[in-house]
Formats: sequence, C-alpha cells, structure tokens
Amino acid sequence: MNKEKNLILSGLEPLVVSEATNFVNIGERTNVTGSKKFLRLIEADKYSEALEVARDQVEGGAQIIDINMDEGLIDGIEAMTKFLNLIAAEPDISRVPIMIDSSKWEIIEAGLKTVQGKCIVNSISLKEGEEEFINHAKLIKRYGAAVIVMAFDENGQADNLDRRIEICKRSYDILVEKVKFKPQDIIFDPNIFPVATGMEEHRGNALDFFNATKWIRTNLPYASVSGGVSNVSFSFRGNNAVREAMHSAFLYHAINYGMNMGIVNPNMLEIYDEIPKNLLEHVEDVLLNRREDATERLLEFAQTVSGDKKQKKSASKEWRKLELQERISYSLINGQDEFVHQDVEEARLSVPTPIRVIEGHLMTGMNIVGDLFGEGKMFLPQVVKSARVMKKAVAYLLPFIEEAKTDGSSNSAGKILMATVKGDVHDIGKNIVGVVLACNNFEIIDLGVMVPPEKIIQTAIEENVDVIGLSGLITPSLDEMVFLAKELKRLNINIPLLIGGATTSKAHTAVKIFPEIDSPVVHVNDASRAVGVASSLINKDLKDEYWNGIHKDYTDFREKFLNKKSQKRYISYQAAKKNNFKIDLNK
Repeated sequence: MNKEKNLILSGLEPLVVSEATNFVNIGERTNVTGSKKFLRLIEADKYSEALEVARDQVEGGAQIIDINMDEGLIDGIEAMTKFLNLIAAEPDISRVPIMIDSSKWEIIEAGLKTVQGKCIVNSISLKEGEEEFINHAKLIKRYGAAVIVMAFDENGQADNLDRRIEICKRSYDILVEKVKFKPQDIIFDPNIFPVATGMEEHRGNALDFFNATKWIRTNLPYASVSGGVSNVSFSFRGNNAVREAMHSAFLYHAINYGMNMGIVNPNMLEIYDEIPKNLLEHVEDVLLNRREDATERLLEFAQTVSGDKKQKKSASKEWRKLELQERISYSLINGQDEFVHQDVEEARLSVPTPIRVIEGHLMTGMNIVGDLFGEGKMFLPQVVKSARVMKKAVAYLLPFIEEAKTDGSSNSAGKILMATVKGDVHDIGKNIVGVVLACNNFEIIDLGVMVPPEKIIQTAIEENVDVIGLSGLITPSLDEMVFLAKELKRLNINIPLLIGGATTSKAHTAVKIFPEIDSPVVHVNDASRAVGVASSLINKDLKDEYWNGIHKDYTDFREKFLNKKSQKRYISYQAAKKNNFKIDLNK
C-alpha cells in the first residue's frame, strides 16, 4: 500500500482514505435540494438552527458533510459563504471535511474561497466539453481540493456500463495527463439511477453501477468511487421499509465491488443482516437483475411491508361487483388489464361519443392514480403499469373514435414537445413522463438533453405542438427555463409550458417563470400528474377555466412570497440621529 497515494482530506482534523479504510459516509442533510427542513431554515435565515442540522450529521457518524445551496429562490453564493463561515466557528462541526456541492461554478468557487482545510468539490464533468472541464479542474487544483467527476459528457449522462467506462477513462486521462491532477484526489460518481421503475431499460441500472465501480477501481489507479445512494430507491418513495432495505443491500454490494464513499442518510439504512430474508431476496433480485419478473414481485411484496395492508379484492374478484366507474378506476390503480376492454366497451355504450370515455371514465381513474402517487401510496412502477392499462384502453377505443370522426382530425390526444434544457444532461424523469403521456395517446416529440432554447422554439413551431414540456435536475436549468419563457413572449408564441424536474417547484414557477410569459405555464410534480395537466391545457372546453384557476393561484402565491421576502432596510446615521428619543427636561 502506497501511503503517498492515499486520498487525504481535512477539516480541523485529517481524514485519510486508504485501501484499509472502511466505507466513508457523507452526510446529506445539509443540502437544500435533498432536505426540506434544511431548505426551510436557509430560506427563513435561521442559520443557527441550520448549524444544528450539520452538527447532528457529524454526531450521527458523517465523516464528511455535503453542503448544497442550489435553490432557484435563494442567493446560493451568499448562503454558501455565510454557512461555511459559521461552520468554521464551530469546532465540533468543522473538524470534518466539507463537500462543496453545486451545479453552478460560481457557488463552488465561493465555497472554495471560504472553506478551511482540504475539501471536495461536487462536481465537474465533460458535459460542456474538455476546455471548460480542464479550466475548472485547474482552479480546483489551485485551491487544493479533491474533486468528484460525474459520468457525463457532451452527449449526455452515462446510462449503461460501456458509457460509464468510456467517460470515466477519458476524464481520468485528461485530469492526470493534462491537468497533472493527483489521481488520489479524483473521485468518480458513475451515476446511481433508480431501479424497479417498471421500464425495461432500467433493469440493469444497479448492476451496471456495480460493474463500472469495479472497473474504475481496477483500471484507474488510486481513484475513488462515490454516489448518492438514495437515488436507487426512488421508485418506492413513501415505503421506508423497502427503501431502507434497498439502500442497505445496494451499499453491501457496491462496497464489495469497490465503492468507498457515498452520500447516505443513516436514518434510511437497515442493517444488512437484519433485513428480513424474504424482503432481501426480492430486493436483490431487482438490484442484481436476477429475474425477468423481479420488479413485479417486489412491487407485490412491498404491499405487505408498507404498513398499509389493504385487503386484496382482486383474489376473489369482489371488485367486479362495483359500479362501472369504480371498476375502471380499480383497473387503472392496480394495473390490471384483464377486464379493461369489457369495461371500456360498457362505458362506450353509455356515452354519446367514444372520446368521452377517455375524457371522463379513464381520466377520472388516472387522476386518482396521480393523487395516490403524490401521497406516497403508489410507487413509480405502479404508475407505469397504470399508464399501460390506459394505453390498452385507448387502443381499444381508437377505431370507434376514428369511425365517429367527420372532420378528418387526428386520433392523437395532442402533440407534446419534451426536452431537458441546455446545460442539463438528466433525462430519466423526462423519459418516464414521456412513457406515461404516450400511453395516454399523446404524440411525443423528445429532443433529448442539453437542448438549446432556439432548437426547442424552432421545433415547436415546425411541428405545431400543443404543449412544450421542459425538464431539469440542476439549478442552472431554472435560469434556462426563465430565459425560454422570455423568448416565447418576445416572439409572441403562445404555447403552454409544462415545467418539471427535481429542482423545479411551484414556487420557482410562480415567482420566476410565470411573470415572464403570456401563455399558460404549469409546474408538474410528477409523471402521474402530467396527463391531467396536459389534457386540461389542450381541451378547448376546459383550458380557459383550468388556466384561470392556475393563473389566480400563481398570482396569489407570488404576491405572498414577495411580501414574505422583504428585507431590512437601514437608514443613514444622520437620519437615525434625527429619530433619537427627545427628553423634555422641563417636565
């Protein structure tokens, strides 16, 4: 073991990461994008309470704390600088190294100018090309920090084993050979993606990460591997028992493959040996891609450990005795297509036109799916199954809809352009939304990732789309969305915008995007909500009333937000002297 090639970090105390070091736990709760509590404290300027979050992380065993101030409605540079200065005055916190986490270089550099000791920068990548990658790496080297390198390049994020290997090898060679970066100061994040999404192309996500980790540790000397572990269980948000088991099993295998660091919430971990054997088997079938039906089996098993032990009507078919709308809703909610043609035919015979079945019976069921998913009572793979039942129902109705047409119009429910905005390479969420919308008979034009605004606007005009869907996962994406809204207004283009992605919010949409555009703009929380929003914006009988309601809601929200954000204003010393207390000595 070459001691000179160990990764050495420090706060007030050194942290040496060597081959003999156990897994290094990076605390994730001082991150405004990952902790609602921490975000609320920073927004409310309650930094002393925010420091307690950091202290709890260190006392809970975090060897490094990840600090992220990427939120569209706060000044990230000011917040990062202020928080790091406060940490420096707290020896029990500042004894551990800091990870400066941001997708904006100016925030990273503000952190580098402030932080004490040897920190980690999270992150840089090749997504903007080699020149910017090298420039940022040189500055990080000059500041004396280690760096996390994401597996992104100019063509997007690495989503399979070969792409992970290709990008990490290229990044390593540039850093070591051109920048002369110490190889032990390089930490790769080869992308932890969700498993059990219900989409075939995601089945190998965990196994590809494991194998990429092994390749990096074998072929890129002295480099480390890290990642955000909670990403893997996104499909089961709301079911902590399954999520905790997935995190622990994922970590167990990832560490065996060579992962030596990771952003982990210790409160969301189960002890590997204490995971119930039947749950562990189902989880590892998914993580290791051991069975064709692994997702289905875990999804079914998850219902028995969710704390919501619902009686299964399906076993006895008792649900077939329900009213028609309840039967259709049940089929959609439970992803069961056995009787969907029969029920849809009954619904078709009960309404004047077949399109009414889609707008009425089926959308009623899908709205329930959206509510349940939003409440954490349904999981992502279930939503995808619901969408496929919807697709089967719509396919059955299409011949009848075509036969009823007299104006030669299209069968499509509408044409939607989707794109991840310029500077952002994340597309898993966007792709899932696309699947759900396509299953609901929308025509999808997907421009992919890193799409410049001029291409989005040009394509929207050429294809005569009904709605533009914008996706983004990192904070700079929010600025891109605002810019695109301004461009649409400047060009007098009135196409509704759907806004979605991890960093987006109703607050940012209402405060920053809504005032900059004349056409409707709606924030969509998740895939299950997209269908109802898109349908309401396209349907000529619904769109005015729907948008008027959203318009009023966003206007009220923006006014309250701006009033809440009012800052203290100080008057001059001379003016303050004039306001001094006057004492009448004659009384």
